[in-house]
Amino acid sequence: PDVIIEAQFDDNDAEHGQDHLQDTLSDDIKKLSLDTGEKGKAAGISGVHRTKQDDGPKVNDPRLLSDEFLQRTAKVVYILEKKHSRAATGFIKLLADRNSELFKRCAMFSPVDHRVPRVYVPLADCPPDFVTRPEGYSQKLFICRIVDWKEDSNFATGQLSKSLGQAGEIEPETEGILTEYGVDFSDFSPQALECLPQNLPWDISPEELAKRRDLR
Repeated sequence: PDVIIEAQFDDNDAEHGQDHLQDTLSDDIKKLSLDTGEKGKAAGISGVHRTKQDDGPKVNDPRLLSDEFLQRTAKVVYILEKKHSRAATGFIKLLADRNSELFKRCAMFSPVDHRVPRVYVPLADCPPDFVTRPEGYSQKLFICRIVDWKEDSNFATGQLSKSLGQAGEIEPETEGILTEYGVDFSDFSPQALECLPQNLPWDISPEELAKRRDLR
């Protein structure tokens, strides 16, 4: 099986350069190959006797195990680029614990996309009558932008940026999707419209419409 060596860089590696790192990795691989070969020779000389008590994998060296016994693991070492817009569509509701200090300051934002964490949002961002009649907003869509997410917390913190409207309607749902994916759907500026040809008929004639499939 392939052997993967994790190389850790320090100031000395930076000083000696890439050649020094390559030499170090080559030496480590040679040592591992020699160790594996010597173990194989020793086993061949002495012979292997299996009994009922020896049944089952008892190999201490994980490199000698087959893939079916191995669980590959990894760790994130660096974030190259933040792809998510930090905006999410969802619903707001009151916190369950009415006696907590957090209940007086925050509401809970539940995103429609379950891959996004639930978010604490300030009550100041919510509609004025939300605390007195939260049931009136149970089917209202809102846009929330995540501001922070502590490593030791199950919930992120964010701010409500906009009320979209009733869930299930086409326009609020469409605006929510476009906002989540960072699509600019604002009107074109006059400067952009001036770049277009000004002497063309922009209305589609009935004859042309008859040839097309209407997807509006």
